[in-house]
Amino acid sequence: MSLAPVVLPPNEGQTMAIVGDKYRFLATGKETGGLYTQIEAVVYPGGGPPPHIHRREVEAFYILEGEITFLIDGEQLVATPGMFANVPIGVVHTFRNNTDRPARMIITIAPSGLEEMFLACGKPVSPDAESVSPPTTEEIETLMKLAPEYGVELIL
Repeated sequence: MSLAPVVLPPNEGQTMAIVGDKYRFLATGKETGGLYTQIEAVVYPGGGPPPHIHRREVEAFYILEGEITFLIDGEQLVATPGMFANVPIGVVHTFRNNTDRPARMIITIAPSGLEEMFLACGKPVSPDAESVSPPTTEEIETLMKLAPEYGVELIL
């Protein structure tokens, strides 16, 4: 299989509002041969997923701007720019922006595939959008329905 190089300028690439946060897909399984997915995520104040477990993927986070509070395997960590967190398969984790400013991070998911869940439950937005709408009940219900199909266990 031959893959083409991918170069995305700032503010280009498929961008989705995913239950209140903005995800710009830098590389998906299509571009990486299924090896990984990489996302630039903007997490708005109060944003972030509920606690969950990935049964298929490792998930890694690199903080670019702002502050994200992680809860990983029962340990809380306040992550600031330059910090990195790697979450192995099967570990309960969540993240949240507990500040009054957006935070930006790179999320790497390996192997790829989980991006398909995000694309199925999100709504397209402009990459340069300053904000996205809060999640609707329908978006949350769609995510909760799709999560088990993608090996994600939500801890509610």
